[in-house]
Amino acid sequence: MAPPDADPFLKMVLERSTDPALLDATVRAARSRSELVAALPEEETRRHTRALLNGVLAALANGGEPGEDVLAAAERLGSDRARQGVPVASFLDGFQAGRSHLVRLLIEEGRALAVPADVLLDGVTRIDEISTALVHRMVHAHRVAELEMARTTREGHIQMLRQLLHGESEPVLAPLDPSVLYHCVVSDVSDPAVAAAIEAALTATGPGLCGLVDGRLAALVTRLPSFPPDTPLLVAAPPVPPAEIAPLYELGRRALRAGRTAGLHGLRRLTDLALLTATRSEPELGRLLATGLLGALSPGDPFHRELAETALAYLDHGGRIDDTAAALHVHGNTVKYRLRRLRELTGRSPSDAGGAEAAAHWWWALRSWLGRG
Repeated sequence: MAPPDADPFLKMVLERSTDPALLDATVRAARSRSELVAALPEEETRRHTRALLNGVLAALANGGEPGEDVLAAAERLGSDRARQGVPVASFLDGFQAGRSHLVRLLIEEGRALAVPADVLLDGVTRIDEISTALVHRMVHAHRVAELEMARTTREGHIQMLRQLLHGESEPVLAPLDPSVLYHCVVSDVSDPAVAAAIEAALTATGPGLCGLVDGRLAALVTRLPSFPPDTPLLVAAPPVPPAEIAPLYELGRRALRAGRTAGLHGLRRLTDLALLTATRSEPELGRLLATGLLGALSPGDPFHRELAETALAYLDHGGRIDDTAAALHVHGNTVKYRLRRLRELTGRSPSDAGGAEAAAHWWWALRSWLGRG
């Protein structure tokens, strides 16, 4: 093979391969062509796209033959999409959209750099050959995974779980019991390997049923285990019979989105996220509260933000000065000073809030105001 300097197409590819914008644009292209792929978390698409894109570029640099790494990445993509319930046609739509974007980009840049037309054609042909090999591996792995799932009772269990969560009429069969109360647990976990580890923990404390529903791990369990603080966010609803699960599944997904926006991790009870979930659905009302209670503060002033952060921590810790000070790593007198300064600037303070409703208004206003920055 000619050295890169002697192959203008290869030289252009190698220079482009380190550009993070190439990965971002390819991910967007893949998600834009398939609704089921777009329904998955973006990081799930990015994880596979990164591996495939790096493999294609490496294959071009090594003479056009795809290496075992990229072939293995193609197999993982096909297998994962099968286990996530994404049909082969849907994930191939996303793959082909990403490939088309890459080819268009390289042709446009090649023309701009005056790369000869026959060199561009040869390069695009090499990409097509690599893509064809990857598609064969993906489709084969997808079919193997589908057959494996069809041969087990697990797929039937997951289908029952999916129908219960979606409120479809479905007899409640083993391993579930229609008379038993179950916590509905939802997550944003879509990586099958990560999901398997969490599933093992969820079912270790009692009977239950777990699976990837709508591309993400969901579960019905009788008891909730403990998880490390750095575990991906899980939201658990109060226990109810299987027939009453569907509304809590939808509510849990709303709470999950709110908790993810707030940067939460670990297992959280749905009821503990009630205020966060409700306030997220009405951002304009939160802005109005912030204007009414904190209009004298400037979001661009670091000291004002420090006052607001202290007030929010004060509310998060039940109005306890010592606990707030410990959370902020400051002295208790510092907390008192900041609350006093907030009162001087705004004419009021969360420490003056009388009752749960007033405290909730302050909490909502502070979160909304801090979000402006």
